[in-house]
Amino acid sequence: MPRTYPTVTITSKGEKMLTGGHVWVYADEITALDGTPENGSLVDVRSQKGKYLGTGFYNDHSKIRVRVVSKNANDRFDNAFWERKLRWALDYRRTVMGEADFSCCRLIFGEADAFPGFTVDRFGSVIVTQVLSLGIECIKDKLYTCLLRLLREEFGAKIDVLYERNDVAIRALEGMEQYKGFWQGDGLLTNTDGLTEITENGIVYEVDYINGQKTGFFLDQKYNRDAIAKIAKGRRVLDCFTHTGSFGLNAARGGAAHVTSVDISADAIDMAKKNAARNALDGTMDFVCADVFELLTEMAAQGKRDYDFIILDPPAFTKSRDTLKNAIRGYKEINLKAMKLLPRGGYLATCSCSHFMTETYFKQMLHNAAEDAGVGLRQIEARQQSPDHPILWNVPETDYLKFFIFQIV
Repeated sequence: MPRTYPTVTITSKGEKMLTGGHVWVYADEITALDGTPENGSLVDVRSQKGKYLGTGFYNDHSKIRVRVVSKNANDRFDNAFWERKLRWALDYRRTVMGEADFSCCRLIFGEADAFPGFTVDRFGSVIVTQVLSLGIECIKDKLYTCLLRLLREEFGAKIDVLYERNDVAIRALEGMEQYKGFWQGDGLLTNTDGLTEITENGIVYEVDYINGQKTGFFLDQKYNRDAIAKIAKGRRVLDCFTHTGSFGLNAARGGAAHVTSVDISADAIDMAKKNAARNALDGTMDFVCADVFELLTEMAAQGKRDYDFIILDPPAFTKSRDTLKNAIRGYKEINLKAMKLLPRGGYLATCSCSHFMTETYFKQMLHNAAEDAGVGLRQIEARQQSPDHPILWNVPETDYLKFFIFQIV
């Protein structure tokens, strides 16, 4: 089939990345540009010898100059192509999450679904999206219309709201403005208060999809929360960086003797309290608004051993390689303090949500922390993000969540 797209020629290093499975072409990997592509439009990518390597969205505002959406030279990028890709993504979620969890999961996970920079979360009848690439921004209306039709007609979903959370600074790197708001489509509401209820692992949460972090709720820890519930029975639990209280609530659901949930955000603590009351779990929980680093330091200085299960779910301490060393120190500090606070036979759940903090780095940090704390770690489970956030091999950006449960020995 004749190719009609402008052509980008890339270095042998860039070719090796694409043939190895990655889907990005960086600006410094481009050696020639044949044609004058508009930013956000499609270009073909070729090797130095002219071999076709893929087709993707071009943007000269971004260091990621091309985001590949297909490596099949026979693909036609018409409405049927995008509908097929959306259907694949939805079919995958319904399969791996099951009917019950399909109602509350991530439907599109960017590059892992070949929709670069595109996130779609479903909270029951509410869809929340985030667009971080110009190419997707240019076709988003077409994608939204198709997505809604597929969900309603083929998947039997009732969708009342589609809300865009494009209020993130990273959009500037693609030459896009920040904004958020309701998308106006067929039969959609555009005047809600931004609050909706979801049920996850049997726990009911209120989600604020207008003002909450990211899209309003962190769906990637769904099954990790269930894992800690299974070992929380009868234990005194300290849930650090609780956000909306999810790990603490799962521990209480699992029969914990008592749960203390800590977060530096007063708004987060208020939401966690409401969620505890909503689930009639407030009788076994209390909430502390404090800096986790300072609280753990104070508890260690006082020689306290009030807890036999500590959960560490911090925000990403690094979002670039430049700050990785500082992040490792931060992760080590909280894990070291937690290990010192736990008795022998106690339990520690700990994680990192930064892809720059690789599993190798994270495990080495935990090893060093345990050595300094003078304890041993007996690994119970090593887990990752839930399967609605699939990991695309050789695209390390999709492999970001490390989650371990240990017994202190």
